[in-house]
Amino acid sequence: MITVASVGDLILDEPDPASFLAPSAPLLSAADVTVGHVEVPHSTTTVQQSTDVPAPPADPAALTALAEAGFDIVTLAGNHIYDAGDTGVTDTVAHARRAGLATVGAGTNLDEARTPAVVERGGLRIGVLSYNCVGPRESWATSRKAGCAYVHVLTHYELDHASPGGPPKTYTFADPDSITSLQTDVAALRERADVVLVGLHKGVGHTPAAVAMYESPVARAAIDAGADAVFGHHAHIMRGIETYRGRPIFHGLGNFVTVTRALTPDASSRSSAELTAWARRRKELYGFVPDPGMPAYPFHPESRNTAIAVCRFDGEGLVEAGFEPCWIDDAGRPVPCGDTDEGRRVTGYIEHITRTAGLNGRFVREDGRVRIDLHTERAS
Repeated sequence: MITVASVGDLILDEPDPASFLAPSAPLLSAADVTVGHVEVPHSTTTVQQSTDVPAPPADPAALTALAEAGFDIVTLAGNHIYDAGDTGVTDTVAHARRAGLATVGAGTNLDEARTPAVVERGGLRIGVLSYNCVGPRESWATSRKAGCAYVHVLTHYELDHASPGGPPKTYTFADPDSITSLQTDVAALRERADVVLVGLHKGVGHTPAAVAMYESPVARAAIDAGADAVFGHHAHIMRGIETYRGRPIFHGLGNFVTVTRALTPDASSRSSAELTAWARRRKELYGFVPDPGMPAYPFHPESRNTAIAVCRFDGEGLVEAGFEPCWIDDAGRPVPCGDTDEGRRVTGYIEHITRTAGLNGRFVREDGRVRIDLHTERAS
């Protein structure tokens, strides 16, 4: 029996990154394989490639803190991986591997980005794939350009009532060619790995409970092709949990360690007109202002509810899935809660957003952790 742990977004852009991982390191290290999503480039380059509010590169040395805390594999397919251009991508991959981390989801070209990370534990081969579903196009790798593996998601706005200029209904769906590519990769990995895991950078940012129209179909397509579990990230806030064909879909594992001042305008030269405008639009778009007492944690107050996904496998496949509830403390550190009042409150929050999104996840609390019932029908 082996245990796989997975967490959501990781941004280590503050001094002493190991201190932010200290409360969770015992759980992360206890797993046979631990996976996390590295959200920003790790490089010393000063290039800023993104046309959005760019994420400045973080210190490459911070990746060593991830390895020392128990991480084995980092997924890199995300909307910020190309913010520092080709150099940012290649530096991040090189520094992560130098730190002892296997990487997946980004590379010098699309073939590299689509190449799975495979590790062996307890006689089982565990393979991981990683895809960015949220753009921007600049982040996508091609046959001759560095970047990330991706699923191309289309958005259509339909005005279905007689009020020109009124609010439209939003439809989102994945390009069929992208789904074919994803399923081809998953099926090929299934042939050579005992455990197949897929990371999807997806979802509506900073918005409680919402699961967009495209998210379940893309995750289900991965499972139909042979994936044992799907782990989502990107929204910087927890999402609910779905089961499909006896497999767990964690629609969004939210923030884990996400400490950065890059989204907090101040009087320093690091601020910019784009950053100031973003801070203003953040409230308009998402209806929240970050806690001023946590300047290195510029995220939604509800995003402090988070979790470590835990799946166990034997030679026959998936045995069980669940999660360890965590609360991000005032210092920005995710702290496992277990069977405490805080842990029960975080679990209640995850149950609430699961129901609100119409997902079918059902949870059983036992021995300080939370198990997912893998045999529920999808909620109507």
